[in-house]
Amino acid sequence: MTERPADEATEAFVAVRNLLFTVAYELLGSAADAEDVLQETWLRWSAVDLAEVRDARPYLVRITTRLALNRLRSAQRRRETYVGPWLPEPLLTAPDVSEDAELAESVSMALMVVLETLGPTERAVFVLREVFGFEFDEIARAVDKSPAAVRQIAHRARAHVEARRPRVTVSPGEMRAALDTFRVAVMTGDPQAMLDVLAPDVVLLSDGGGVKQAALRPIIGAEKVTRFTGGAMGKAPGLVTAETVVVNGAPALALSVDGELDAVVSVQVKDGLITEIYIVRNPAKLTRIAEETELALR
Repeated sequence: MTERPADEATEAFVAVRNLLFTVAYELLGSAADAEDVLQETWLRWSAVDLAEVRDARPYLVRITTRLALNRLRSAQRRRETYVGPWLPEPLLTAPDVSEDAELAESVSMALMVVLETLGPTERAVFVLREVFGFEFDEIARAVDKSPAAVRQIAHRARAHVEARRPRVTVSPGEMRAALDTFRVAVMTGDPQAMLDVLAPDVVLLSDGGGVKQAALRPIIGAEKVTRFTGGAMGKAPGLVTAETVVVNGAPALALSVDGELDAVVSVQVKDGLITEIYIVRNPAKLTRIAEETELALR
């Protein structure tokens, strides 16, 4: 067997590394798990014979997808016993990601939360087809299904996601304006200002992972959300500061207590009002906020 030169293998892998990470992250909702998958992908790739590979990109995506699917099936069993809502791990992304509508939408917290409602195979098929534009034959090889089966799965998954994903596209400027109003209301403790920026049926999900205090169930309704946020701020053990950052391709808030990151708050906006709020407090999910993560669709 002819061995692939190490430098050639490395060059091919590095050329699509950001793509592979994005695939793994969108399948798993966890940057830590995605990094582990990439390590495993590299180990398998470095042992591949060059003569067996016609195109490195789909070959590497296939390895990554299979490894991510195995990890996702195990993770879903663990998430069934997770304390409170399980939210995706937020990523600090470059400001220009928010200007790439396709990329920003694909990693938005709103869509990532919807993807959590799909089964592992459905999620893989949806992500590879709708987000990355792979052909059905390529997806079939990645998920070990026939192309006909993949077409049916893709149809079901698309219908499932479309029924639950936000239908209105909001510009980064609109989202930032609503988020700024929300931030001022939170920091000043002004309940009326908070009510003015929240949709009547707003939904708040918070993820403390059983480590930090968080609501164990979704909080629904502007008045209940206002009371919850006001109570949470009142219980803060120190000085709370809020910084606007770009998380998962959209404006978000990084809340710190006495200078230490305590939570990341992402929102969904419609008609200038906040319809969904995602608060991640689990410390294990806040490690990717200090440094930007590079993402890619191609």
